[in-house]
Amino acid sequence: MKKVLLLTPPYHAGVVEAAGRWPNIALVYIAGHLRRAGHLPVIYDAMTKGDDLEEIRRRIAAEKPDCVATTAYTASINAALDVLKAAKEIDPRIVTVIGGVHANFCHEELLKANPCLDFVVRGEGEETFPELLAALEAGGDLPRVRGIAFRRGLLSGSGKNTPEESGPPAVVATPPRPFIHDLDSLVPAWDLVEWDDYTMFVIPGSRLAVVNSTRGCNHDCSFCSQQKFWERTYRERSPENFVAELIHLNRTYGVDVAMLSDEYPTRNRRRWEKILDLIITSGLKVYLLLETRVEDILRDEAILPKYRQAGVLHIYVGVEATDQETLDRFNKRIKCEESARAIQLINAHGMISECSFVLGLPEETQESVQRTLALAKRYDPDFAHFLHIAPWPYADMYGELKDYVITGDYSKYNFVEPVVKPAGMSVEEIGQALIDCYREFYMDKVRHFHRILDPFKREYLLLSMQVMMRNSFLKKHLGGMGKIPEEVRRYLNEPAV
Repeated sequence: MKKVLLLTPPYHAGVVEAAGRWPNIALVYIAGHLRRAGHLPVIYDAMTKGDDLEEIRRRIAAEKPDCVATTAYTASINAALDVLKAAKEIDPRIVTVIGGVHANFCHEELLKANPCLDFVVRGEGEETFPELLAALEAGGDLPRVRGIAFRRGLLSGSGKNTPEESGPPAVVATPPRPFIHDLDSLVPAWDLVEWDDYTMFVIPGSRLAVVNSTRGCNHDCSFCSQQKFWERTYRERSPENFVAELIHLNRTYGVDVAMLSDEYPTRNRRRWEKILDLIITSGLKVYLLLETRVEDILRDEAILPKYRQAGVLHIYVGVEATDQETLDRFNKRIKCEESARAIQLINAHGMISECSFVLGLPEETQESVQRTLALAKRYDPDFAHFLHIAPWPYADMYGELKDYVITGDYSKYNFVEPVVKPAGMSVEEIGQALIDCYREFYMDKVRHFHRILDPFKREYLLLSMQVMMRNSFLKKHLGGMGKIPEEVRRYLNEPAV
């Protein structure tokens, strides 16, 4: 039996952690499958706990794991590598493993540049990781383990290049492993989650889980990493299996807010409506937060009351741009007026609408930023995010943007720091333009909060505004609530009319 420390790296950009704290669902699934294979997994969410590298070192030393494994997206990859380096410094015998989208595509670069990293798990890890550990325990044939990458020197057990090799380390990438067909067969280790760590800030006292009902996306948005990772495949859990998990989480662990991590949960109308019906019939009282596509909201107009009755509270729709040319460039396959209509429908049915708008393409100007802001106000989502374009090195758009990329520091690929410099704007100008969009949009929104008749939605939006000012990257730029001064406090305190 190997003890495996599954660690979420301590990366903070004031974006994903601004609204709440939630478990790393990838590690929950990996833990379940490691345990089923006879290993001892330990989940350590250093990001949520706010632990720094020294605290992480102490935890690794105390746990004495045989293996330390982590996962990372592009912006958190440096933090993840720091963790693995620390593990090797504590005990060089610790096997280090990383997975996730960035490592999947950039495994060769990572392995060549980071001797602290032993293995990359590519694609889904539930079957691959236990098989890798079994091969290591048995002194087996690593190239027979599908879906991994490693330095060739590991074949001889040295962990380094063999003496006859010269130049950069040679990387072995085994053939990809097929995606898991039966998602109902997955075994998440929910009992290993430290549930008291996880909550949604705008619902005080809540307990928040991340759940997954599908994997994949069959669309081809040019800036997206997910459709490339999943190779545009799409698989579904059965409605019964998924709803049973929601009920289990609620009754066993007190979960009352569940965020769907699916890229596209509503693709199959019949299946999605059955999920809603099962939740309604069960009487389950759990708020659901999800992301979906504009066209599905339009398709489901007749059943949107079921969304709300089943607990759907907050919907993010992928709008991304307010002009048709940019939408077409992103391969969104929607029309601007469709996006506006979808947001109107979400709002009209008492749910919270959220979307984002991408800034900073090479042709961006002050005038085009102002057009985006004006149209964002016309779309009128409850929450709008103005994001710097972040061209992943493996994304379809990277080729056309690479000449405008100003930094190779992946930690800045977080949507809130400029990575691309428009031809007609300075880095400082595009950075300030994004902050100005936030300030103007939300100052305009808050003036109308007192007109919201639904007391729950009004309170939700007011609390969200406060949370955003306290916890997000905007705190640094807008000075927290102090710099949106008496005007905000006046509007926040006005009674509903």
